[in-house]
Amino acid sequence: MTPVKEIIGEMTDASPEDIAFVEKAYEFSKKAHATQTRYSGEPYFIHPAATAKILAEYGMDATTIAAGLLHDAIEDGCISRDEVEKEFGKELLFIVDGVTKLGTHKYRGAERHAESLRRLLVATASDIRVLIVKLADRFHNMQTLEHVPEHKRQRIALETLEIYAPIADRLGMGKLKSALEDLAFPFVDPDAASHAAEVRKLKTQETEEGLTKVQKEIGSELTKKGLTMFRTDIRMKGLWSLHQKLKRKRDDITLIHDIAALRIIVSTVEDCYVTLGAVHALYKPLPGEFKDYIAFPKPNGYQSLHTTVVTPEAGIVEIQIRTEDMHRAAQFGIASHMSYKQLGKGVEKLGKETQKSRFSSLSFSWVRWLIPSLMKVATKEGETKGVTKVPPWLAELAEAHTDVAGSKEFVEGLREDFFSHRVFVFTPKGDVIDLPAASTPIDFAYAIHSDLGDHLQGAKVNGKLVSFDTVLGNGEVVEILRRDSAHPSTKWLDIVRTSLARRHIRATLGLTEPEKPTPKRRRSSHQSKK
Repeated sequence: MTPVKEIIGEMTDASPEDIAFVEKAYEFSKKAHATQTRYSGEPYFIHPAATAKILAEYGMDATTIAAGLLHDAIEDGCISRDEVEKEFGKELLFIVDGVTKLGTHKYRGAERHAESLRRLLVATASDIRVLIVKLADRFHNMQTLEHVPEHKRQRIALETLEIYAPIADRLGMGKLKSALEDLAFPFVDPDAASHAAEVRKLKTQETEEGLTKVQKEIGSELTKKGLTMFRTDIRMKGLWSLHQKLKRKRDDITLIHDIAALRIIVSTVEDCYVTLGAVHALYKPLPGEFKDYIAFPKPNGYQSLHTTVVTPEAGIVEIQIRTEDMHRAAQFGIASHMSYKQLGKGVEKLGKETQKSRFSSLSFSWVRWLIPSLMKVATKEGETKGVTKVPPWLAELAEAHTDVAGSKEFVEGLREDFFSHRVFVFTPKGDVIDLPAASTPIDFAYAIHSDLGDHLQGAKVNGKLVSFDTVLGNGEVVEILRRDSAHPSTKWLDIVRTSLARRHIRATLGLTEPEKPTPKRRRSSHQSKK
């Protein structure tokens, strides 16, 4: 079990108030989970304590670390929300509530819905710390997945691989992304994981001694150039990442040059380019293999210089050059940008109004961080220039609220704008259906299959019968009741939102001319009655 001293030892710039807050949450969680055990038979408290330590390692503030300790206390620990709020405040309760809400969504492997579920999780986590706690929670759960019943393992691993690892990547948290992928991979495809591990092992044996010599040669050259503040390490490619690349290269290992890469970490951006020159003076670079992610960062903010060179000692080697700040950002992503003064308790000269709005101001403003400055494309005569690989839905959010980030208007406006475009609802089996906002059960039925829409008799939302004009809300579970004798009505054309549903209804009714739907006031699902 992780002692509280280990958690506190990982915290940065912690005040006495911070330490006391975390210690209190530690004891509170320990008591709440006292009678519970994990699948392994160990005390359940091992999990929240480990989650809190992971958050501390990522440099999170005391409130987030405490939320990690308490993230299961309400749902599993028989502790009331009122009690948590009374003891630890609204800010912590807000995070815990968000983590609990995210935990209700299960992914069952319908690949076409993976992106929709990722978008739902990102959209509903209105405070970035909710997602970070959830990722830390998932990371520790994956470390102990072998103790989970066999029938659950693959679903959890698949969910981790296809939902949570991409979210970590989207947040720039490269270290966590790779760890989640490699923990999940053997449960999803054991044979492929074994093959990737064997390939990596053989390649490591081939290049290990040579890479050590390359390290020494580069170190000596940099010292001659007057660079003294630098360090080097060898990075091994993750198993899942290697597997993906092997598939792209048709399993031809000779075409993969970055299984083992040499990292050079220096003090300044200028030193990065000096180092690049020194490396190219020593070894011949491969044409077309140089990438400047410092001048042109990746969409998730990643920065580094990448070059691939031919060495006599280790053959073809990828070399990555970056500053310490870039390295931390590559490892910890958005967490590395969340400074103590932005988040922490006990910040000096923090006024009452600032304290009151601190956690609400974090809501959603993090979304803009996901889109680097280079995404501000220039337009001339309708022509868009620049890189545009950021998901459009994310770009829209950032562009719409550039001037009011962090304000109440930003939070409210973002929620309205995002949810005015799309709605994400679930089938009873947990698949996510992505629909336009204001969609109805009829739209939902046709989105699944035309036959289901054509024979729609009734619909349930969250287990309750609802009328066909019910407006579906985010995260709701929709069940369609089918009957062979049921068929569409012309009234449905006034209700549906999607062109897909409208087209199928017209075809079934034998209508040749499109009929314009008459706008009608619709009820939300919680107001509806059959």
